[in-house]
Amino acid sequence: MAAELAENLLAPLHVFRFHVTFKRDTLRGTPDGSDVALCSGAFAECSGLEATMEPKIIKAGGANYGAAQRAGPVSFATVVLKRGMTPTRDLWQWFQQVAGGGYSVRLSVRIEMRDAADNTVLTWALLRAMPIKFKAADLNAKGTEVGIEELHLAHEGLQLLGKG
Repeated sequence: MAAELAENLLAPLHVFRFHVTFKRDTLRGTPDGSDVALCSGAFAECSGLEATMEPKIIKAGGANYGAAQRAGPVSFATVVLKRGMTPTRDLWQWFQQVAGGGYSVRLSVRIEMRDAADNTVLTWALLRAMPIKFKAADLNAKGTEVGIEELHLAHEGLQLLGKG
Protein backbone atom coordinates (compact mmCIF):
# COMPACT_ATOMS: atom_id res chain seq x y z
CA MET A 1 0.00 0.00 0.00
CA ALA A 2 2.83 2.41 0.80
CA ALA A 3 4.40 1.77 -2.62
CA GLU A 4 1.15 2.78 -4.33
CA LEU A 5 1.04 6.04 -2.37
CA ALA A 6 4.68 6.81 -3.21
CA GLU A 7 3.98 6.26 -6.91
CA ASN A 8 1.12 8.77 -6.77
CA LEU A 9 3.58 11.41 -5.53
CA LEU A 10 5.98 11.06 -8.48
CA ALA A 11 6.42 14.11 -10.67
CA PRO A 12 5.16 13.68 -14.24
CA LEU A 13 7.77 13.27 -16.96
CA HIS A 14 8.72 16.15 -19.22
CA VAL A 15 8.11 15.31 -22.86
CA PHE A 16 11.03 17.31 -24.23
CA ARG A 17 13.69 14.82 -23.05
CA PHE A 18 13.72 11.80 -25.34
CA HIS A 19 16.21 9.86 -27.44
CA VAL A 20 15.49 7.74 -30.54
CA THR A 21 17.67 4.80 -31.65
CA PHE A 22 17.36 2.22 -34.42
CA LYS A 23 18.42 -1.45 -34.58
CA ARG A 24 18.35 -3.90 -37.47
CA ASP A 25 15.34 -6.23 -37.57
CA THR A 26 13.82 -8.86 -39.85
CA LEU A 27 10.29 -9.69 -40.95
CA ARG A 28 10.38 -12.68 -38.61
CA GLY A 29 10.97 -10.34 -35.68
CA THR A 30 14.45 -11.55 -34.84
CA PRO A 31 16.57 -8.45 -34.30
CA ASP A 32 20.24 -8.99 -34.91
CA GLY A 33 20.99 -6.30 -32.32
CA SER A 34 23.30 -4.17 -34.42
CA ASP A 35 22.78 -0.42 -34.17
CA VAL A 36 22.02 1.58 -37.30
CA ALA A 37 23.44 5.08 -37.64
CA LEU A 38 20.18 6.68 -38.71
CA CYS A 39 19.86 10.11 -37.11
CA SER A 40 19.75 8.56 -33.63
CA GLY A 41 18.84 11.16 -31.06
CA ALA A 42 18.47 13.93 -33.63
CA PHE A 43 14.68 14.21 -33.57
CA ALA A 44 12.87 17.22 -32.16
CA GLU A 45 9.40 15.68 -32.11
CA CYS A 46 7.82 12.25 -31.91
CA SER A 47 4.07 11.63 -32.15
CA GLY A 48 1.80 8.63 -32.66
CA LEU A 49 2.81 6.35 -29.78
CA GLU A 50 -0.67 4.92 -29.74
CA ALA A 51 -2.45 1.57 -29.73
CA THR A 52 -6.20 1.09 -30.19
CA MET A 53 -8.21 -2.04 -29.51
CA GLU A 54 -11.49 -2.48 -31.35
CA PRO A 55 -13.89 -4.35 -29.07
CA LYS A 56 -15.94 -7.23 -30.38
CA ILE A 57 -19.61 -6.83 -29.57
CA ILE A 58 -21.54 -9.99 -28.82
CA LYS A 59 -25.31 -9.69 -28.81
CA ALA A 60 -27.00 -12.44 -26.90
CA GLY A 61 -30.64 -13.30 -27.50
CA GLY A 62 -32.85 -12.18 -24.64
CA ALA A 63 -30.25 -9.77 -23.24
CA ASN A 64 -31.96 -6.47 -23.98
CA TYR A 65 -29.78 -4.28 -21.77
CA GLY A 66 -26.49 -3.88 -23.61
CA ALA A 67 -24.22 -6.31 -25.39
CA ALA A 68 -21.19 -8.20 -24.09
CA GLN A 69 -17.83 -6.63 -24.97
CA ARG A 70 -14.78 -8.78 -25.75
CA ALA A 71 -11.22 -7.90 -26.69
CA GLY A 72 -10.75 -7.44 -30.41
CA PRO A 73 -7.88 -6.71 -32.80
CA VAL A 74 -5.31 -4.09 -31.90
CA SER A 75 -4.11 -1.49 -34.40
CA PHE A 76 -1.22 0.94 -34.11
CA ALA A 77 -1.00 4.57 -35.17
CA THR A 78 1.62 5.83 -37.57
CA VAL A 79 4.58 7.23 -35.63
CA VAL A 80 5.86 10.54 -36.95
CA LEU A 81 9.43 11.66 -36.26
CA LYS A 82 10.40 15.27 -37.02
CA ARG A 83 13.80 16.89 -37.05
CA GLY A 84 15.62 19.90 -38.41
CA MET A 85 16.67 19.24 -41.98
CA THR A 86 20.39 18.63 -42.54
CA PRO A 87 22.46 17.50 -45.57
CA THR A 88 22.38 13.87 -44.33
CA ARG A 89 20.37 11.50 -46.48
CA ASP A 90 19.89 8.55 -44.12
CA LEU A 91 16.11 8.91 -43.72
CA TRP A 92 15.54 9.36 -47.45
CA GLN A 93 17.79 6.41 -48.32
CA TRP A 94 15.90 4.10 -45.94
CA PHE A 95 12.56 5.24 -47.40
CA GLN A 96 13.88 4.85 -50.96
CA GLN A 97 15.23 1.37 -50.22
CA VAL A 98 11.86 0.15 -48.87
CA ALA A 99 9.84 1.90 -51.60
CA GLY A 100 12.10 0.33 -54.23
CA GLY A 101 11.17 -3.21 -53.22
CA GLY A 102 13.25 -3.79 -50.09
CA TYR A 103 10.14 -4.30 -47.96
CA SER A 104 12.09 -6.58 -45.62
CA VAL A 105 14.40 -3.74 -44.55
CA ARG A 106 12.87 -3.31 -41.09
CA LEU A 107 14.27 -1.56 -38.06
CA SER A 108 13.35 -1.77 -34.40
CA VAL A 109 12.94 1.72 -32.99
CA ARG A 110 13.52 2.62 -29.34
CA ILE A 111 12.22 5.90 -27.93
CA GLU A 112 13.65 6.54 -24.46
CA MET A 113 12.06 9.13 -22.19
CA ARG A 114 14.64 10.73 -19.91
CA ASP A 115 14.58 12.64 -16.65
CA ALA A 116 16.32 15.92 -15.80
CA ALA A 117 19.58 14.03 -15.02
CA ASP A 118 19.45 12.41 -18.50
CA ASN A 119 18.67 8.95 -17.07
CA THR A 120 16.34 6.69 -19.06
CA VAL A 121 13.03 6.43 -17.21
CA LEU A 122 11.04 4.34 -19.68
CA THR A 123 11.41 3.05 -23.21
CA TRP A 124 8.87 2.64 -25.99
CA ALA A 125 9.73 0.07 -28.67
CA LEU A 126 8.35 -0.10 -32.20
CA LEU A 127 8.63 -3.60 -33.65
CA ARG A 128 9.57 -4.17 -37.30
CA ALA A 129 9.14 -0.52 -38.34
CA MET A 130 9.30 0.62 -41.94
CA PRO A 131 9.06 4.11 -43.43
CA ILE A 132 5.81 4.83 -45.23
CA LYS A 133 6.21 8.56 -45.83
CA PHE A 134 9.11 10.98 -46.07
CA LYS A 135 8.41 14.71 -46.15
CA ALA A 136 11.10 17.28 -46.84
CA ALA A 137 10.89 20.82 -45.48
CA ASP A 138 8.69 23.31 -47.30
CA LEU A 139 10.80 25.84 -49.19
CA ASN A 140 9.87 29.50 -48.87
CA ALA A 141 12.16 32.39 -49.83
CA LYS A 142 10.30 34.71 -47.42
CA GLY A 143 10.62 32.36 -44.43
CA THR A 144 13.19 32.53 -41.64
CA GLU A 145 12.39 29.35 -39.72
CA VAL A 146 14.41 26.13 -39.66
CA GLY A 147 13.39 23.52 -42.23
CA ILE A 148 11.75 20.44 -40.67
CA GLU A 149 11.69 17.01 -42.30
CA GLU A 150 9.36 14.18 -41.29
CA LEU A 151 9.57 10.42 -41.35
CA HIS A 152 6.33 8.45 -40.91
CA LEU A 153 6.71 4.88 -39.64
CA ALA A 154 4.31 1.95 -39.78
CA HIS A 155 5.13 -0.84 -37.35
CA GLU A 156 3.90 -4.22 -36.18
CA GLY A 157 3.86 -3.67 -32.45
CA LEU A 158 4.24 -1.12 -29.66
CA GLN A 159 5.79 -2.11 -26.35
CA LEU A 160 6.45 -0.21 -23.15
CA LEU A 161 9.68 -1.71 -21.85
CA GLY A 162 10.39 0.31 -18.71
CA LYS A 163 13.89 1.52 -17.87
CA GLY A 164 16.72 1.12 -20.38
